[in-house]
Amino acid sequence: MSNRYVRKFKNNKRGYYSFIILFILFFISMFSELIANDKPLFVYFKGGFYFPVCKSYPETVFGGTLKTETDYKDEYIKELINKNGFMILPPVHYSYDTINYKLDVPSPAPPSTENILGTDDQGRDVLSRIIYGFRISILFGLCLTVLSSIIGIFIGAVQGYFGGKIDLFMQRFIEIWSSLPQLFILILVCNIFTPSFTTLLIIMLFFSWTSLVSVVRAEFLKVRKMDYVKAAKALGVNDFVIIFRHILPNAVTAALSYFPFILSGAIVSLTALDFLGLGLPAGAPSLGEILRQGKENLQAPWLGLSGFMIIAVMLCLLVFIGEAVRDAFDPRKEEK
Repeated sequence: MSNRYVRKFKNNKRGYYSFIILFILFFISMFSELIANDKPLFVYFKGGFYFPVCKSYPETVFGGTLKTETDYKDEYIKELINKNGFMILPPVHYSYDTINYKLDVPSPAPPSTENILGTDDQGRDVLSRIIYGFRISILFGLCLTVLSSIIGIFIGAVQGYFGGKIDLFMQRFIEIWSSLPQLFILILVCNIFTPSFTTLLIIMLFFSWTSLVSVVRAEFLKVRKMDYVKAAKALGVNDFVIIFRHILPNAVTAALSYFPFILSGAIVSLTALDFLGLGLPAGAPSLGEILRQGKENLQAPWLGLSGFMIIAVMLCLLVFIGEAVRDAFDPRKEEK
């Protein structure tokens, strides 16, 4: 059965290649510290081997006079290291919070050989912030999608299986909960609590769990009257065993097609909060923060264009993947 779904997914070339592209981009972004960093990946100095990207070293290790952490962009330190060894730098010589103090023009600086996508209004490299921001957006979206799906599937399963007053009460509660102005409540709560990855995840989880309830509930209402469920009940099988072992696999299959769309919605929500200045803490790499800087610095179009392009590509890939997954689980779509 699962092999048939995989074959149908692969038959949708646009969705299949979108999945490969997104997976490669996400896999690469997981090694952001090795791609964009202001510290060398490796230093060979006077017969010793050092890995500054993994461990901090004082300047005195490389012949300097200060006991503070080494600034590898300092020309004096570069000269000392190159005189007694060598160092291997990452492809992008800036981390997401590294400020380029050697700009020839005021920040935000336009694209150059040193900063391929330019800098923001604080002199930070835009490309490195996009690389780190892409990783945070995907990780946040995945965490929110998985947690909200677990809660939504469980509540939908309980509703659909037991029905009656439990279903009626939960449906009325979900209708009231879904009608609340989510964005305004998020803005209010984010102003009360210190924003961070974890607090944002918990806050947004309160409103995102409802997305799969109706799908799972409908599947359980359809399946609970089937003969194999009635036979399990007649044999005295526990209700929750029936739910999780006999019915839930079919319901999860129906819900899988919604996952890419829930993921894209989570990314858009995080981007919107960051754009409003209510998302991740100040200084954190954020795609929404790049868009906000683009709005505030219209004389620097590379900021808005860079943020728009990466978000547009990410969401387009997720939509194409979602369409392919939906077609794979659609019984009306025959294999070619």
